[in-house]
Amino acid sequence: MMNRALSVRSKGKPSVNEKSGSKMHFSLASLRGTTEKELSKKLYKIIKAEGDVIGAHQTAGRERAAIASQLSEWGEETNDDAISDVSDKLGVLMSEIAEQEDLFAQNLEESRGVLKTIRNTERSVQPTRDNKEQIADQIQKLKYKDANSPKVMELEQELVRAEAQSLVAEAQLTNLTRQKFKEAYDVHFAAVIERAEKQILLARQARRMLMILDDTPIVPGDAHPAYNGTEQARDILNDAEADLRDWRPQLEDIPSNAHGLGNNAMPNTMGSQVGYEQHPTGTAIEGSIAGDRYDNETSTLSQVEHDVGTTNEGERLRHAGY
Repeated sequence: MMNRALSVRSKGKPSVNEKSGSKMHFSLASLRGTTEKELSKKLYKIIKAEGDVIGAHQTAGRERAAIASQLSEWGEETNDDAISDVSDKLGVLMSEIAEQEDLFAQNLEESRGVLKTIRNTERSVQPTRDNKEQIADQIQKLKYKDANSPKVMELEQELVRAEAQSLVAEAQLTNLTRQKFKEAYDVHFAAVIERAEKQILLARQARRMLMILDDTPIVPGDAHPAYNGTEQARDILNDAEADLRDWRPQLEDIPSNAHGLGNNAMPNTMGSQVGYEQHPTGTAIEGSIAGDRYDNETSTLSQVEHDVGTTNEGERLRHAGY
């Protein structure tokens, strides 16, 4: 309601389609899911569905604003001063309720953007999983053909390195997923609360507006007393504006321990031991380990390789079907 006029009536009286209609655009969005990587496919669908919900809220806001204007126009044509003034002021409040829908949609879009970070990270982790599985398949096929082939040993060493890289990637994915999931739905539900509380404030003032209208029945030939609620109606609008201006969120802080998470989606202490390159999506996943990672015997990654290649070697081969 900030900077809003005291009336929603317009001289041109635009049609409903002009006020609430939206142009349809051809989109290939429905085709993208067919090429989405398996790991990120479910979250992709959630994000896409959330986009549809956001669009629905935006449409609802436009429709509500159009109805508010129509209500005002109708009241003006009743030739009843009381109905005319109250309907116009209710239109102002309804228009502000519609604006809260648009603000809500913007906040949902912010939450949706955070979820995209998780999806992009899942996309980046998928190749490390695929690479590990492909190497394991190659070993199995080669052992079936020639168990004594020297290539088997080379592939097994490559598999150990792939498993070590996968362990790092999975840890990064877990860390980032928990942080961003929490952040996304913190924004989401804070937006739900803000929309609800502001619309409650506006609805209460709208009910006050209705109290101005005298609905005492009259008999034929009589007339209602002259309407004298104009100033009171304006005061109600001013009160509604003050309510929105003074509104402050009263939310409990959601605790987070993610402050120790570095830009590489690993704890800062871990990042000081192993070198990571920043991934384009904002995380360090595929190809994130420095080029000499396998030569540095003192590095954390080398220790991971050693653990994978020794203590779990027998178990790994059993799972691979050897």
